[in-house]
Amino acid sequence: MSRKGKVLVAMSGGIDSTVTALMLNDQGYEVVGITMKTWDYSSSGGGKKETGCCNVDSFNDARQAAVEHGFPHYILDIREEFGDFVINNFVDEYLAGRTPNPCVLCNTHIKWRALLKRADALGCDFIATGHYAKVNQHDNGRYFISKAVDATKDQSYVLWGLQQDLLSRTLLPLGPYHKTEIRQMAHDYGYPALAKKSESYEICFVPDNDYRGFLKRRVDGLEERVSGGNFIDKTGKILGKHKGYPFYTIGQRKGLDIALGKPAFVTHIDPDHNTVTLGDEEDLNRQEMMVGKINMLKYDLITPGMEAVTKIRYKDSGALSNLYPENGSVRVHFYDNVKGIAPGQSAVFYDGDDVIGGGIIQRL
Repeated sequence: MSRKGKVLVAMSGGIDSTVTALMLNDQGYEVVGITMKTWDYSSSGGGKKETGCCNVDSFNDARQAAVEHGFPHYILDIREEFGDFVINNFVDEYLAGRTPNPCVLCNTHIKWRALLKRADALGCDFIATGHYAKVNQHDNGRYFISKAVDATKDQSYVLWGLQQDLLSRTLLPLGPYHKTEIRQMAHDYGYPALAKKSESYEICFVPDNDYRGFLKRRVDGLEERVSGGNFIDKTGKILGKHKGYPFYTIGQRKGLDIALGKPAFVTHIDPDHNTVTLGDEEDLNRQEMMVGKINMLKYDLITPGMEAVTKIRYKDSGALSNLYPENGSVRVHFYDNVKGIAPGQSAVFYDGDDVIGGGIIQRL
């Protein structure tokens, strides 16, 4: 047994997770690699082959790195766990007129739990992934996520849902490094092809990026149920017909197939009446929102009026706000208007580089 402990590393076959495993191995951890199969894209009826973390080439790349560096590697099939929870939620959220964030749900409820369960079975002290973020511990004893050094790769936003028992055993070795350094490490380890390997930013079960086609294939008769609804303006005036409310997202401008003589943006979706409200860009501005399903990280509670920088999407730079707890949820009041708040997306609260906590945007 290594004096540093035994660590189960999630290896997708990509550059980040591979370098994570090799780095920890060099640091003296007893490494066990594991690759998780989450989804068979062919079962969705799409026309594109499997990509990203769910194809045979990626499994082989992960296994090869493990064999060459002398640590064991396993493949874990979590398709049933993944499908029942993540994909059903993805569909349900769109049918409720919201815009889901399946990667957050998968990380926090499926992948980490699956990793911890297998870590316990294999006698591992820790679990590790190739995410660009840091795990820290506050003086109050709580574990929390902090931003990575490389702001262009930081993934702290998608990790807000990790609970304390998961964080206390999580290692994120890439947090202190820039992506360019990781690419150089891959080259130095003898994997020049891996250093040049392209990265996938698609939802793993929608690798063609056509979520509308996925919904149509997944839900029998969806088009017939939702087609023919009305585009309306903020006064309720009918502007034309749309193709079905689940096929639109807040802030959408392109692909509306309606000519109004000026740019139009989706500002509201009403599934009960199958209406999609269109407006000007300034109609997307909001100064408040309600956030539910709260998970606290750095602190155990939010005090009324707590100041935080709140991010409402992954690439959002964040906006200064005050937080007010209300009946298990949090009302967020922004100092200035924020554009394009979408129910269903994650809201993450920051104290400097540290994640205070986060939740799911419920309503405006």
